[in-house]
Amino acid sequence: MTSLNVPVNRQIELNAPPSLRFDNVEFNLLGHQLFGPCSFTLDGPGPTLVMGPNGAGKSLMLRLAHGLLAATEGVITWSGDKKPRQAMVFQTPVLLRRSALANLTHALAVNNIPRKRRAELAREALARFGLSACADTPARVLSGGEKQRLALARAWALSPSVLFLDEPTSALDPAAIKDVEAAVQEFHERGTRIVMTTHDLHQAKRLAGDVLFLAGGKVQEHTPANVFFNAPVSRQAQAFLSGELVA
Repeated sequence: MTSLNVPVNRQIELNAPPSLRFDNVEFNLLGHQLFGPCSFTLDGPGPTLVMGPNGAGKSLMLRLAHGLLAATEGVITWSGDKKPRQAMVFQTPVLLRRSALANLTHALAVNNIPRKRRAELAREALARFGLSACADTPARVLSGGEKQRLALARAWALSPSVLFLDEPTSALDPAAIKDVEAAVQEFHERGTRIVMTTHDLHQAKRLAGDVLFLAGGKVQEHTPANVFFNAPVSRQAQAFLSGELVA
């Protein structure tokens, strides 16, 4: 199994993670309301695990928060004076048709990192995720676990204050899942706000500080993880945790 305990020389200093607020946010498409209206605030220590049945609106919520989709109604705001640096890792990593190293240096260039720093930061991130030997390998031929670690390395190199993860371990084997979860914990420990979707109850219990539970495109409850798993309030959450169909 790949070790993720590779030291990184670069010192990273992050302030408290920014809070995220949805105020009566909706997303409609072709006359169909797919999400909302939803109001909630993510301002706790996290990580926040977003859970719910298929079609609940979990991925939509991440894309709205990350700015990949524009809300039809309502307002999405971040604490502070400007939008925080964000990164997103998808269920199927979006990788360029170039080497693993070039995937990272391109992301750094897009984010206006000075040219003289890009290769160094990219190689540090590859080392951090056990991918140094793959630096010159085309990203598209990496294994599933390696691709996901490359996506995380790309996010790590950008030092985001917010990281969105959409089912990042759904297609991985147990060893790769463990690697990804370790990386998520380290992002969290260095001060990054984590917002992650998962269907895996065991994974959510391992990682969650709080749980945002969606059903039917709406927030049914948002509570600390121990409350959600031990004493869910909503009928939909009770059914979900019992393995029943959620209406």
